[in-house]
Amino acid sequence: MDVSPRKLLILSSCLLLAQSSTQDFGQTQFICQSVPKDMDLCSASMQNSGPAEDLKTTVMQLRETVLQQKETIMNQKETIRELTSKLSRCESQSGPTAEGASGRRPGAKNTMGDVSRGTTETLAQLGQTLQTLKQRLENLENYSRGNNGSAQANSLKDLLQNKIDDMEKQVLSRVNTVEEGKGARNDTDQRNRVESSLTSLHHRITDLEKGKDGRPSDKFQLTFPLRTNYMYAKAKSSLPEMYSFSVCLWIKSNASPGVGTPFSYAVKGQSNELVLIEWGNNPMEILINDKVAKLPFLINDGKWHHLCITWTTRDGVWEAFQDGVMRGSGENLAPYHPIKPEGVLVLGQEQDTLGGGFDATQAYVGELANLNIWNRKLTVAEIHNLATCNSKAPAGNVFSWSESTVEVFGGATKWTFEPCRSNN
Repeated sequence: MDVSPRKLLILSSCLLLAQSSTQDFGQTQFICQSVPKDMDLCSASMQNSGPAEDLKTTVMQLRETVLQQKETIMNQKETIRELTSKLSRCESQSGPTAEGASGRRPGAKNTMGDVSRGTTETLAQLGQTLQTLKQRLENLENYSRGNNGSAQANSLKDLLQNKIDDMEKQVLSRVNTVEEGKGARNDTDQRNRVESSLTSLHHRITDLEKGKDGRPSDKFQLTFPLRTNYMYAKAKSSLPEMYSFSVCLWIKSNASPGVGTPFSYAVKGQSNELVLIEWGNNPMEILINDKVAKLPFLINDGKWHHLCITWTTRDGVWEAFQDGVMRGSGENLAPYHPIKPEGVLVLGQEQDTLGGGFDATQAYVGELANLNIWNRKLTVAEIHNLATCNSKAPAGNVFSWSESTVEVFGGATKWTFEPCRSNN
């Protein structure tokens, strides 16, 4: 071979093409090429080399493919997040929210994430309420048999039984609606119809029970068996302006954490005008004009307890009694703020708006009776008489416990109750 004096023939091994993770290039081969003496060997090897150019192009294509796949995966993740969010919203509307707002002030929006009750639990609630009403109807039927009930009573019994059958069909229809994945609006409308029917049915059975045993109008208790945002009772009248008050009631609950809200009184512009609440792991509190005092009550043992709270606007002095004994006192609770009139008194729920805005996480679970309110501070002797069911015990002069002053909604029930005799 002839060699020019200005050039040097270089036999070099330029590239070794090996098998990569993404493409098999087959057997390796050596490529020989002459290059000028002064040129860098490596850079020269990359110029005009067919296989090297192919490798570079392949790498670029693979890199582009990987980037496209990465973008596709990110889009899919975003789609999954959207679908998950929509599913959570649907599940939230399929049932009332569950307990989980520990540490949250009454009236605040629920920010605890997924605290909703599942469809299964909601249906179980309706089933339990239906079972309770059916049991009461059976009791009435047994009473009717024992007293040779009239044709009119039998007619009423049949009517109520048909009503319960219709209710069970509605619950079954709701199951089918959920299983078929129909819209949340459909489900909400159906739940409202079910709750309305439950309330109507309860009223009719209560009317029959009144005629059955002729109980005094104040010998009853309210039962809130489930933590919901639709089960409650409401006073038919409002409260007057008060510069002092005493509120007393019988209460029984073993709910945890927190028994919920035995009662709340809201006025225009202030949903926490007067509230008794135990939520989360906090002690029971009384709120006046959204100001808070912690109460030294221990009640969630499943036994009946008598509670009394007194308050005066002068210096905001308050006292708390459990079972006739003073357990604590304090001052500076909403001093010189009178309780405002023309509000709404609700039992079993905390109000976020006037007469509504209920949150299941703050709902009362348990039994409640003999709620009485006075526009004065009761004496220690009067409170003791109430706790021991003394015949001299006074009735509330602002709100007096009576079936004619309280109406129930959403499946809350009334049962015969006599304090002290029904204890524990």
